[in-house]
Amino acid sequence: MGNRIYGCDDCQLVCPWNKYAKLSVEADFQTRHGLDSATLIKLFAWDEDAFDANTSGSAIRRIGHERWLRNIAVALGNAPKSPETIAALQSRAEDTSELVREHVAWALQT
Repeated sequence: MGNRIYGCDDCQLVCPWNKYAKLSVEADFQTRHGLDSATLIKLFAWDEDAFDANTSGSAIRRIGHERWLRNIAVALGNAPKSPETIAALQSRAEDTSELVREHVAWALQT
């Protein structure tokens, strides 16, 4: 998983049919809400309302906020340690979700 948090883009990159695809000008296929340049720390700070607003119309929304946070916790655990990374993880150490807390604890121990 490395520092990945959602796999659809990776699938698109390796799909053999995509070698025939051309970039689309359709708005529905354009990058939204700066998701292509946001840091993991910024994404990890999203509350559920921000997650809903920033993933509106995107397949990412299917995983839900809780699993989004779990995936980012794993990605942060796999990232190089920094004071900012540790602070971001610690900010969710007492999250209401047991799933998130478990993965945050793992990330802080790695």
